[in-house]
Amino acid sequence: MRAPAAPRRLPPAAPVAAPLAAPRTAPAAPHADGLRVAKLMTDRGLSSRREADEWIEAGWVRVDGRLAVLGQRARSDAVIEVDARARAEQARRVTVLLNKPIGYVSGQPEDGHEPASVLVTRGNRWEGDDSGIEFQGGHLRHLAPAGRLDIDSTGLLVMTQDGRIAKRLIGDETRVEKEYLVRVAFTREGGLEERDMARLRHGMELDGVQLRPARVSWQNEEQLRFVLREGRKRQIRRMCEAVGLQVLGLKRVRIGSVVLGPLPPGQWRYLRDDERF
Repeated sequence: MRAPAAPRRLPPAAPVAAPLAAPRTAPAAPHADGLRVAKLMTDRGLSSRREADEWIEAGWVRVDGRLAVLGQRARSDAVIEVDARARAEQARRVTVLLNKPIGYVSGQPEDGHEPASVLVTRGNRWEGDDSGIEFQGGHLRHLAPAGRLDIDSTGLLVMTQDGRIAKRLIGDETRVEKEYLVRVAFTREGGLEERDMARLRHGMELDGVQLRPARVSWQNEEQLRFVLREGRKRQIRRMCEAVGLQVLGLKRVRIGSVVLGPLPPGQWRYLRDDERF
């Protein structure tokens, strides 16, 4: 009698692949090409560069559905999503309007002069502030000037925690109007000719750079009104010197649609929700 055949051995089963991680939770791999995600966010007006880095580090930014990582690059048309928690954080950031007196610098201390930020205290807040915002010590952190105002100039200085506002007001690409009242004296006989006014309005060059057109007019016999869409260092003073005028006093009274108004020198107020630059 023949012995029964040995049972046939089946080949071992292939190992089961581990399930793929959900694309919305896996961090995106950095791209060698493209722009940094933080720059894309800044260019699109989503945040400042610093805010973008903070949000990416906190896990609040997704690129094409995947978590972004610091330093990541992405295509210019990538879909960028920002977590609502970042928006809430951004909404809590404040902007301060200060009437800067002479003798204070806009930014970091220099040559023994104090920065204008030292004036932003609870006691220096204007009693006419109707923003409805309650003062908190945290409002002083990361409060940075959004633009310059020379040490010997006065008037409206914007200080903000909001990177979007800073980006809108400073840099070579800004187009926001800034209005100044400038008290002048003639340094040559004959006063200011019409051709000089034409130079102030258009055609002047500083440091080899053609200035953008400006609106310049007489406010009264001693005072000119300048409306600029740029802010080069000591621009108005140098423009006036070029046509035989000495600047005796310079005061910024408006940025965009936000005016200095009755805000007293050395005092500040919050930017209201209904105000836009």
